[in-house]
Amino acid sequence: MNITTKTNLFQELESVVSTFKFDNITSDRKAVLQPLIDYIQEKHSAQKEVRLNLICTHNSRRSHLSQVWAQTAAAYYGVKDVFCYSGGTEATALFPLVAETLKQSGFKIQVIAEGSNPIYAIKYSQNEHPVIGFSKTYDDEFNPSSAFAAILTCSQADGGCPFISGAEKRIPITFDDPKAFDNTPQQIEKYQERSLQIATEMFYIFSQIK
Repeated sequence: MNITTKTNLFQELESVVSTFKFDNITSDRKAVLQPLIDYIQEKHSAQKEVRLNLICTHNSRRSHLSQVWAQTAAAYYGVKDVFCYSGGTEATALFPLVAETLKQSGFKIQVIAEGSNPIYAIKYSQNEHPVIGFSKTYDDEFNPSSAFAAILTCSQADGGCPFISGAEKRIPITFDDPKAFDNTPQQIEKYQERSLQIATEMFYIFSQIK
């Protein structure tokens, strides 16, 4: 068994995490999350690396939020050898408000390459490797080509990728798209709400790993 120490998150981020309430996740939703818990547990118990590729159509919002929060949750609960990736059925750009939303929760974010598809370094802890965020297709060379689970975070990606080459397992865990609120007065609030829902569920998943 990999007995490991938990990672200390940035203080502001740690404060946000302390507000997560797993009791608010419905039993139906927990049933949706269970296959991912089982996959991670199986790998962890066998002392194998856990590779998760979080996939959404444009790799611009939900897949990035899921990737960042999943990697943070693994570190927080001391589940070692977890590597989280993200991708889309097409590449666009990480939506700037996603980076802003993560900053609001206490992540430290640096733009390491400008352009139409900027590259972000997203840190959750002082001494841990940052999550590298940029938009790419799920089969991009940056992502694993085998021995990973494909997590479909939007129903379009679930429908649009009937077969994901190299995936050992395909697990749909879909989230509503905050993009629906773009250019509305609720935009900032809705992105925060979706981010925290994803965060709570990812933390619940990793809290279950023994």
